[in-house]
Amino acid sequence: MKKALIKIFSIVAISSVAIGGVSSCNKFLDVVPDDGIATIEMTFNLRSTAIRYLATCYSYMPIDGNVISDSGMLTGDEYWDLIGRVVSYLQNRVPNTYFNIARGLQSASRVYANDWADMYEGIRCCDILVENVDNVPDMSEAEKEQWKAEATFLKAYYHFHLVRKWGPVPVIRESLPIDSDVETVRVYRDNIDDCFDFIIELLDQAYENLPLVPESADMYGRITKPICAAFKAKVAVFAASPLFNGNEEEASLVDNKGRQLFPVKTEEEKLERWRFAVDACKEAIDLCEQSNMRLYDMSNVTFVVTDSLKRTLALRNAFNQRQTAQDPIEIVWPNTQYSSNGSIQAFQQWTMPNMTDNPHSTGGYRFIGVPLKIVDQFYTRNGLPINNDLEWQGVNTQEIVSNPPADHSYYLAQNYPTIRHNINREPRYYSYLGFDGGIWYGEIANFNNVHEDDLPHLECRNGGAQGKAGSEVGPVTGYFAKKLYPYQCNFTAQNTFVTYWFPWPIIRLTDLYLLYAEAINEAEGPYGAHSTDLFKYLDAVRDRAGIPDVKTSWDSYSNNPGYYNTQYGMRNIIHRERLIELSFESQRFWDIRRWKEAPAEYQKGIYGYTVAGSSPEDYYVRKLISGQTFGLKDYFWPIYNYYLERNPNLVQNLGW
Repeated sequence: MKKALIKIFSIVAISSVAIGGVSSCNKFLDVVPDDGIATIEMTFNLRSTAIRYLATCYSYMPIDGNVISDSGMLTGDEYWDLIGRVVSYLQNRVPNTYFNIARGLQSASRVYANDWADMYEGIRCCDILVENVDNVPDMSEAEKEQWKAEATFLKAYYHFHLVRKWGPVPVIRESLPIDSDVETVRVYRDNIDDCFDFIIELLDQAYENLPLVPESADMYGRITKPICAAFKAKVAVFAASPLFNGNEEEASLVDNKGRQLFPVKTEEEKLERWRFAVDACKEAIDLCEQSNMRLYDMSNVTFVVTDSLKRTLALRNAFNQRQTAQDPIEIVWPNTQYSSNGSIQAFQQWTMPNMTDNPHSTGGYRFIGVPLKIVDQFYTRNGLPINNDLEWQGVNTQEIVSNPPADHSYYLAQNYPTIRHNINREPRYYSYLGFDGGIWYGEIANFNNVHEDDLPHLECRNGGAQGKAGSEVGPVTGYFAKKLYPYQCNFTAQNTFVTYWFPWPIIRLTDLYLLYAEAINEAEGPYGAHSTDLFKYLDAVRDRAGIPDVKTSWDSYSNNPGYYNTQYGMRNIIHRERLIELSFESQRFWDIRRWKEAPAEYQKGIYGYTVAGSSPEDYYVRKLISGQTFGLKDYFWPIYNYYLERNPNLVQNLGW
């Protein structure tokens, strides 16, 4: 009898029941012979069926930007959801399972966002393709090598996804045969350095046979050389970061053979990881530039727009506009699965303000808000934290301003009271955030040469169009993640929300620039051999954001001139730049953990304005919505107890 499809489920996947669950590598396969059993031979006897198996390999990628798939969104402190919501008029339409992690409800007996088994299934599927694609008769050798490279890349990505969540994990170099004995099946966790080294080894293997750019429009989102190089750079920076690189707080994590899963390192050994990351980042940037990638600058928008709107629109568009396979501009790695299951429309509806007169309309549910500590991290117009800007010394940021300045007319509604905190901020503040009195560019019929009077603004105070309209309707904190919304999103005459599809950026060029700057500073400080590049790429991000370069900001406008001259000062500048530039892109959750800054951030608590207030004086009162806790155990997911019972060679993460 032919090898049945069930036999493609390696013991790695079976040990996934020891490690995870039953495999489902065949979910894209519907090629069934007369005996009713799908076979590997039939899957790889034609290109038309084999390509569906390649799609299966891709199908295990988490859908970034989707609250029921993205482990870095509602799981942290960048968004805050309504607690205890019933949602009587939208029953079961707003899942908040991942939000339980943010609330501190994670446990080893019920692991939220537990895709451990899925990742190992995906790894096995990639191995199957690599092992069998050479058997396809109607493919060129070059295409076979490319597909194997893509599968090898995805195998690396799935390992990284596991490492980022669980730390040291079992590395699958080769999938085990179906007749492996029980002891072989019971795999051990590899130490953290071996995990990262294996991921980088796979990426190096994949690189050579990947195309420089997608060869056609239907290949957009498939892996290319720039994607591979950029991802390698990100992996290298993670491997060098304090959470993973000689982390002595995790030194007591030892398996039952006595092997330390977080090896202790010398300072020189830690620096070597950062030096490797410097080289990896530079290679990736050079390759992206060779592929004609650049920071988005609105050059593809044909309608006339004022300078103020152009700046804020360019900043939003850099994240949420479609780009093409032939001209990717800024998005290095787009996750085209973001369109699956209506994930764009769903998340946009759950988080955005209601832009219709009906509080129960099909758009703008306002269930998820932005905590004030995220709002506070944005710079002033001088490119500085408020407490470091000389212009803000002694200023009451909560002072009510009855009429915002005229030069803010494309940022703030005129003759509508706001607070000083919302005035004279950097362009990203107005581009990325929606708030009471703030302009919301979108939901208009004509974008060409639009006048300030034609632009809608938000009225979030009680009684306003976007204000509270019941316990489950209205703003949560008073701020919305406007960055998520393309300006093309709109409502029909029937109050139906119409979204605009875009691929979620897994890596953007600004992400790569800031990773490079971070690696340089950690490897050699702000004035080492790569000093010119450090300032060049950091300032490129700031220039597009419309703020002064680092030296000008700190030397001309701050109460601490030369702050950037020390490694410590530059580290804080780079970290804050990442938190602002990449806000709401599923980056903060991972960054504050790999930097080991999460405990300090969680201590700040979740604050919002008193959204039930109707007057400015009542509304603009900071209110604690919820506290958060963060201990050593929270850096990594717990391994599900069931897996530990099936495979006693796995050891639980600390604290669980």
